[in-house]
This record gives sequence, C-alpha cells and structure tokens, in this order.
Amino acid sequence: MLEKLFKLTENNTSVRQEIIAGSTTFLTMAYIIFVNPSLLAAAGMDQGAVFVATCLAATIGCFIMGFYANYPVALAPGMGLNAFFAFTVVGQMGYSWQVALGAVFFSGICFFLLSAFKVREWIINSIPLSLRGGIGAGIGLFLGFLGLQNAGIVVDNPATLVSMGDMTSWGPMMAGLGLIIIAALYYRGVPGSVMIGILAISVLSIVAGEVEMNGVVSMPPSIAPTLMQLDLAGALEIGLISIIFSFMFVDMFDTSGTLIAVAQKGKMLDKDGNLPRIGRALMADSTATVAGSMLGTSTTTSFVESGAGIAVGGRTGLTAVVVGILFLVALFFSPLAAAIPAYATAPALIFVAVLMTHSLTTVDWDDITDVTPVGIAALAMPLTYSIATGIAFGIISWTGIKLLSGRYKEITPAMIFLTILFSIKFVIA
Repeated sequence: MLEKLFKLTENNTSVRQEIIAGSTTFLTMAYIIFVNPSLLAAAGMDQGAVFVATCLAATIGCFIMGFYANYPVALAPGMGLNAFFAFTVVGQMGYSWQVALGAVFFSGICFFLLSAFKVREWIINSIPLSLRGGIGAGIGLFLGFLGLQNAGIVVDNPATLVSMGDMTSWGPMMAGLGLIIIAALYYRGVPGSVMIGILAISVLSIVAGEVEMNGVVSMPPSIAPTLMQLDLAGALEIGLISIIFSFMFVDMFDTSGTLIAVAQKGKMLDKDGNLPRIGRALMADSTATVAGSMLGTSTTTSFVESGAGIAVGGRTGLTAVVVGILFLVALFFSPLAAAIPAYATAPALIFVAVLMTHSLTTVDWDDITDVTPVGIAALAMPLTYSIATGIAFGIISWTGIKLLSGRYKEITPAMIFLTILFSIKFVIA
C-alpha cells in the first residue's frame, strides 16, 4: 500500500528511510508547538486551544502534502505570520483575534484560487528578487525584535522608545544562554537544536524554581475556545483588505521559496528547473491555512526545516505523513508546552531571525535604486511593528525611486497596481 501511495522504489527510498527523515524534520520544527501558542496568547487567545489547533493544523497540512502532493515537505503555523497576526492585526490595529482568523481564512481562499488559476507565477515574477529578499529579512528582524522583548533584553523607555533591560535578571540571562545553545548545536548539525535549546532553558528554570510544572503528559486541552470562532463578516471590512493581502503575499513567497529550496536540496527539480506537481503542493499549503483558521491558528505554511529530513534521505510524501503523525502524538504533551516560559522561546525567535536575514544576499548592493527600498522595507517592519507596513513602504519606494531614476522599464504592472493600492490605504487609513 505504501509503495503504491508514495512510489518508494521509483524515488529510491524505503519505509525506514522515510520514517527517519520524518522524525528528523519533526525534531527541527517541533519548537512551533511551544512558540505559536505563546505568541497567539498575546492576542488574547486561549493558549491550550491554540496548542491543539497548532498540532492539528500541522497534521492536516502534512497529510495533504504527503498523500496529495507526495513531497517530503512538512507544514505548520508559520513564524512571522503568527507574530503579524498577534502584534500587528490584533495588538496594534485593534481588531479582535476572531476577525484576524477571518482574514487568515480569506487569505487561504485567495491563495488557493491564485494557485488553481496559475496566477501565482505572474505575481511572484512581478516582484523584484531584491525586494523579496528585503521582505524576508524584514520579517526576520521583526521576529528578532519580538524575541528580545520576550526575553526582557529590550524594554520600553519613555525617552528613547526602547532601551536595555536588566541583564542580571533570570529571564535575559536564560534567553542569552538558550541562544548560545541553539546556535552551537545547529553548527554541530544536531537535529532539533532549536527545540533542545527551548527545553534546556525550561528545565533549568523548573529546577531553579522559576517555573512551575504540572506533569508532562495529559489528555489534550479543549479546542472549543478557538474552534470555528473566526469572524468572516468582520474580516471583509475595507481596512482589512490589505491585511488579507499581506497574509497571502507573505505566505505565497514563503511557500514558493521553501518548496524550491528543499526541492533543490533533494534534487527534485526537472531538467528545466521546475518543480513537478507544484500546483498540488501549493494547494496543500492553502488548504491547510483555511483549515487552520477554522481550528484557531494563524497561517499554516511549508517549513524550510523540511530540508533537514530531505538531507537524511526523505524523498516522498511518507516523510510528511510521519511528521503529521508525530504532531498528533504531541497533542498529549500539553502540560510541557504550558510550562515553557516566554524567555525560553525567545531564543528561538532570535535564531530564526538570524537565519532569515540571509535573504539579503539576493540584493544587488551596488545598485542604490535596489538597496534603498529593500532597506526601507526591512527596517520598517520592526520599527513600525508591522509586516504589512514594511511591505507597503518597500513597494511604494521601489516604484517611486525607479520612476524618478528613469528606470521605469523595471516597474511591472503588478508593482504599479500594488503601489496604488497601498497608497490609497495610507490615505484613507
């Protein structure tokens, strides 16, 4: 049955190899089980319910990717988009988390339609590669800023807006230690380095009496507080159209980039450099996002950590299915997730931020008309506390600079449309 479903022999793999690959991928991305509930709790959502929604959304995404697309790519609620959900849409803009879930739902529907009608390629190819790199780096800087705040390393200051916290207190010290552990283990190629760092700091805090823990294993918490609580009517307000677009925009580039990156690693591209069945993979991503919004979590997306499983031999959808099964097993470890303090997950945010800044390597640093909008987009995201604002600033400045520099041939119709759209949003906001 497995041979028929996943074509193991044709892909030069085995059940054992796929199980090892799936387990490896799970270990590298399992930190999301702890981080996502913590971030969305800041939006007022029930942490236990979000924990369940996170595991179930990941399972659904992995199963669809595995059985339908037959790729060893795992999915779960994405970093960056969960922070955008909690701190921008809910925290800064003042919308309820129910409305934000509605926006995630519609972004998933739009992504599904764009994939089905093959409009995705046109949009992606219309956004300059350098600007895409700036957006990715900006999301990373935004995550890093959140991590420093959660660690207590960066605190508010009425005179300078931000300043350094008390570095002699337990939280900042443990966050710093956690980051050192994660980076060192990652360098040594240890699978699950991020999760190990989170658990190590949590255990130290429990032993030191800084954190209380009520068991390790239990029945999963109730998902009722978030299940089907999305507000679809509220999400259709005119002011949220750009938010829906931002969710979809970031997910689209994140997913496409991840799929191409892991496919290259696993030598899955065809002779023309294209990924076969990419439509199915994108359908899996968008469908998982819609399902996740109904369960009660932010955008579900493909994880670049899937490359770890591919590196140890994962070649088919069985790898993704194994990851999905392990997320189901994780449902019974909710007491452990509830005991993880914010300063223990903060190093994960900072470390992911460091990795995401690598996208700046796509920028042509000798072209000031590229560098300026890229820098504006990357800097605006953490400093305005909004991914959507950073994207808007980057696109508007790109179009304006290229136009006044006489390089209007580099401005695509899609960029003109987006510039007008975002400009209108700022005027009527």
